[in-house]
Amino acid sequence: QVQLVESGGGLVQAGGSLRLSCAASGRTSSSYVVGWFRQAPGKEREFVASIRWSGDSTYYADSTKGRFTISRNNAKNTIDLQMNSLKSEDTAVYYCAARLQVRLQYDYWGQGTQVTVSS
Repeated sequence: QVQLVESGGGLVQAGGSLRLSCAASGRTSSSYVVGWFRQAPGKEREFVASIRWSGDSTYYADSTKGRFTISRNNAKNTIDLQMNSLKSEDTAVYYCAARLQVRLQYDYWGQGTQVTVSS
C-alpha cells in the first residue's frame, strides 16, 4: 500500500506560480511512478506530468510542457510540481497518484488539492 498526501494548492493570479508537493508513505520505491493529474469542473481528469520515484524519466502533457516542472525533493522525500506562468485554464483540483512501473493504471491516489488561477 502507498499513501499519498498533496499540499501547496491555493489561489494565485494569472502569470503567477505555485508549488505542489506529494508526500508518499508506505511501500514506496524506485519501482514506482508518481504522476500529477488534474480535474477541472465539468471536465474529465487529465494527466499533467509524471516521474519515477527515483527522480528520473519525466513526462509532461503538452498543455503543461515548458511551464510545469516535476521533480523529486530528496530533502523532504516528496514529488513536487512547480507550476509557473499559470493560466486560468490551469484551475482544477490537482491529484497525486502512484503506480508500479510495470502497470499502466495508477492504483494509489491522494485526496487532491485545489488550485485556482484568477484572471
